[in-house]
Amino acid sequence: MSVASTLSAKEPVVLMSLAGCAVVLSGIDPYDRPTWALEVAPVVIGIAILAGTYRRFPLTRLAYRLLILHALVLVVGGYYTYARVPIGFAIQDLFELSRNHYDRFGHLVQGFVPAILVRELLLRTSPLRPGVWLAITITSVCLAFSALYELFEWLTAVVAGGGAVAFLGTQGDPWDAQWDMFLALIGALLAQVSLSGLHDRALVELAQSRG
Repeated sequence: MSVASTLSAKEPVVLMSLAGCAVVLSGIDPYDRPTWALEVAPVVIGIAILAGTYRRFPLTRLAYRLLILHALVLVVGGYYTYARVPIGFAIQDLFELSRNHYDRFGHLVQGFVPAILVRELLLRTSPLRPGVWLAITITSVCLAFSALYELFEWLTAVVAGGGAVAFLGTQGDPWDAQWDMFLALIGALLAQVSLSGLHDRALVELAQSRG
C-alpha cells in the first residue's frame, strides 16, 4: 500500500480523534455545564458509533469530514452556548443583526450534514438510486430529524423549566423552532444540490478501495 493510501485510510481515525479531543477540551470550564452536556452528548454518541462501524461499514471520506465538521459546530455551541458564541457576536455587529445567529447556522448544518449521511446509507443499503424519490426521502428524513430535535428541546424545557433557557437558545424569538426546522430543510436541499456529484465520486472511490 502506498503512503498516500495509508494516510487516506487513517484519515477517519485522525478526524474522530480530533473530535474527541475537542469534546475533552470543551469540557474545561464551559459557560453552562448542563447545556454543554446536552450539546456534546450527540457528538460522543456519534464518535462511538463511527468508531464501532469503521471497519465493518466505513463511510466515504466526504461523509467523515462533514460529520466531524458538524461535531465541531456542536462542541463550540456547547462550550459557549449558542447565544454567546463569539463569532456569532462578530457577525451580529458587522451586519447590525438583531441576534447572535450561530444557532441559525447550527441548524442549517443540522440539515446539510445529515443529508449526505442519509444519502450514503440509502444508496448503499436500499434499492433507491439517484433521482426524485431519493431526494424526497433524504429531505423528509432530515426534516423529521430536525422536528425530533425540536421535540427534545421542548421536553427538556418542560422538565428543566427556566434551567433550559441556555439550551433552547431562542433569544426571545417565539418562532425559533420554526426557523430551526426551516433552516434544516434548506441545509438538506443545499447539500443535495451542491454535493451529490462529489458524493457519487466518493462512493465509487470507496467501492474501489474495498475491492
